Amino acid sequence: MRLKVVVQRVSEARVTVDGEATGRIGHGLLLLVGIGQEDEESDLAWMADKLAGLRIFEDDGGKMNLSVQEVGGAILSVSQFTLYGDCRKGRRPNFMGAARPERAEAMYERFNALLRERGLKVETGAMMDVALVNDGPVTLIVDSRA
Repeated sequence: MRLKVVVQRVSEARVTVDGEATGRIGHGLLLLVGIGQEDEESDLAWMADKLAGLRIFEDDGGKMNLSVQEVGGAILSVSQFTLYGDCRKGRRPNFMGAARPERAEAMYERFNALLRERGLKVETGAMMDVALVNDGPVTLIVDSRA
């Protein structure tokens, strides 16, 4: 398996638990992060580098030439094991490809730490309501082993 991230360029995003905001950003990236059974530290580092430098923000000419770092944006990172839902058979997703919760949590925290080490402001959350305003809309799927 591989580390999977759904990336959404947002003008704002927040997570709430029981009606209370636990994470909130303005301009930046909402990341839905899926950790797989076979993911390793190298997958986390590759993804952190890729996302920190991904040029999906518009420059003065209207071209996608700027990264979240260059525009001073923030990241809202949300743990999302359902990205590993295999829907090929039957009508109920199979999540066998997702990492076990204890391993996934440690790797998710390490991934967020790697983003912070690259100078990014990172808010986090899991098992909550997510609200966002998708800017563009721009939505990408990035995985560490294409």
